[in-house]
Amino acid sequence: MMRISLKPVSEQVIVVTGATSGNGLAITERAVRQGAAVVAVARNADALEALRVRLTAEGARVAICVADVSDMVAVERVATLALEAFGGFDTWVNNAGIGTYGTLEQVPIGDHRRVFDVNYFGTLYGSLVAVRHLRGRGGAIINIGSILGDRAILQQGPYCATKHAVQALTDTLRMELEREGAGISVTLVKPGAIDTPFPEHARNYMDKPARLPPPLYTPEVVADAVLFACAHPKRTLYAGGGGLLSSILPQAAPRLADVIMEAVGTRVQQKPGDAGAPSRQDNLFEPRDDALRGSQRVHARRTSIALQLQKLPQPVAAAGLLGAAMVLGRLVRRRGR
Repeated sequence: MMRISLKPVSEQVIVVTGATSGNGLAITERAVRQGAAVVAVARNADALEALRVRLTAEGARVAICVADVSDMVAVERVATLALEAFGGFDTWVNNAGIGTYGTLEQVPIGDHRRVFDVNYFGTLYGSLVAVRHLRGRGGAIINIGSILGDRAILQQGPYCATKHAVQALTDTLRMELEREGAGISVTLVKPGAIDTPFPEHARNYMDKPARLPPPLYTPEVVADAVLFACAHPKRTLYAGGGGLLSSILPQAAPRLADVIMEAVGTRVQQKPGDAGAPSRQDNLFEPRDDALRGSQRVHARRTSIALQLQKLPQPVAAAGLLGAAMVLGRLVRRRGR
């Protein structure tokens, strides 16, 4: 039985899928700043090459691989490239994701399947390939889930369903690897609303432009969580206190959460008159322009106290989060009366 022992980030090779946009781009940039080598994976060949040129000019060690994670053969090619470029990898981050806006009836079945192909099966393929390489060597697998894996919302049914599935996949993978003593850490990072191009990239069937509901956080908050998990075995990390509270509310008062969602869930996900950059619209089947942040006019927080609490030793972090949950629960119960 192999004990989990993770290297410092500066000594690691890290695979990042969805590396040219949003959270993936922030993870890649932070990883190389901390001294890691990165295998950057994305569909957008031009954005990948521009990323490689920019980061290598700064002295970073970066290899790139054009791949759609919904293709198992393409994902296996990523591992081959990592072996050729750096002799292997230590952490695999399953970050690539796509989405839609619209009701379950509005979104065509083919689009439902596409969201699952990328978000769920892409995570499954990456996890299986990473396990084959890391078994007996040790390392980390980090899956990017969502607070929407705890609580579904209106207008994003397919995306929510995939994030529920990713949570179940991650938990199952962790148990299987722990049982065999594989020495592999498995972490689920659950971002809240993050200021990425997601509302622009998602295929939108609503009659108004899509947006993410506040409070928003910058992608660097997610990168902070992921890079911490690269070097510290963690089960779950919530990236953003607003997202953590949004997950606690439905557990404390599920019916009240339903009523609130039905009343405002659509409106808070719409931004009339601000659709963002036209060159970014709808990357469901083909890549579009990528960027670190969204182009809509929003405010995003740069830090998360809740995340910093979770990085503390377990008893301290648990006490802090439990205190916040108890306060929220009391407030919710009073509102419910």
